[in-house]
Amino acid sequence: MIPPVSAPDFLVKAGWPGAAIVPLAGDASFRRYFRVLDGGRRAVLMDAPPPHEDPRPFIAIAEHLVADGFAAPRILARDLDEGLVLIEDFGDDRLKEHVDAQPDNEMTVYSRAIDLLVDLHKLPAADLPPYDRAVYRREVGLVTEWYCPAIGLAVDEDAYNCAWDSVLPIVEQSASPIVTVLRDYHAENIMLIDQPEAYGLGLLDFQDALAGHPAYDLVSLLQDARRDVPPEIEAAMLARYKALASPPADFDAAYAVLGAQRNAKIIGIFTRLWKRDGKPRYLAYLPRMWGLLERDLAHPALAPVAEWFATNIPADKRHQALQEFALA
Repeated sequence: MIPPVSAPDFLVKAGWPGAAIVPLAGDASFRRYFRVLDGGRRAVLMDAPPPHEDPRPFIAIAEHLVADGFAAPRILARDLDEGLVLIEDFGDDRLKEHVDAQPDNEMTVYSRAIDLLVDLHKLPAADLPPYDRAVYRREVGLVTEWYCPAIGLAVDEDAYNCAWDSVLPIVEQSASPIVTVLRDYHAENIMLIDQPEAYGLGLLDFQDALAGHPAYDLVSLLQDARRDVPPEIEAAMLARYKALASPPADFDAAYAVLGAQRNAKIIGIFTRLWKRDGKPRYLAYLPRMWGLLERDLAHPALAPVAEWFATNIPADKRHQALQEFALA
């Protein structure tokens, strides 16, 4: 992975002349990341090239979170025209690898992640667009737009939209407060850091944040697309959240609806990453996603959506179907 040609000049202006630029990671978007090393100093260079990416939402949410006492990366330098941002380096100790290597610590680390959400949800939502019906509909539509054509299924899209329209009011009319929804709050975007006052957790990848229902980030954390969260951990963390946050009685139904919504969206996104962006590695996550989606659909609140899936995407067209199709 080669750094952008403008990176050295950017680093000179930022006060890091001659620093080494080492590939760090990419993600499911056009963003790329590099570690910048200069003697004892290190930082992370985000390459968010326009017009595909705009780093301004990341910067705004990072500064908002820091002001509220959470550990988002401090912004060290920026060049918005080039899409380059130099940010604080939280190291390499991601929650995913940490708990996979130390399963005895899983309950403790996830408890800290829940406590962070509880405190975030006590605060007024940031000045963000709403997570509303239009966004929900657009996201769940990725299943019919990408997954179904990929496996050769012609489905009833109007009935699909009607099914979601019948269950989304459970979320929209909830008595829960409107909060800052980070939207990708999961084990690969949470770093373990030496900042006890910030729960010892560093936050990443929140540039798509919206204002919405508090259950969404719980789903993101506990029904993780990239690792199997043990059912007993999910149950314990939900119980912990409810004990600390005292959500309204409709919370469990909203959690199921948002779980189904998010998991359906991710099935569509991972298919699109393969078909449009040439990233077939995301297909390996689909069996997990279908398992999570089916579990959410079993909730009585999701009955209309569950019926649509049973009619339009039968069991033999789920789980391994897309991987087998891709390899054919």
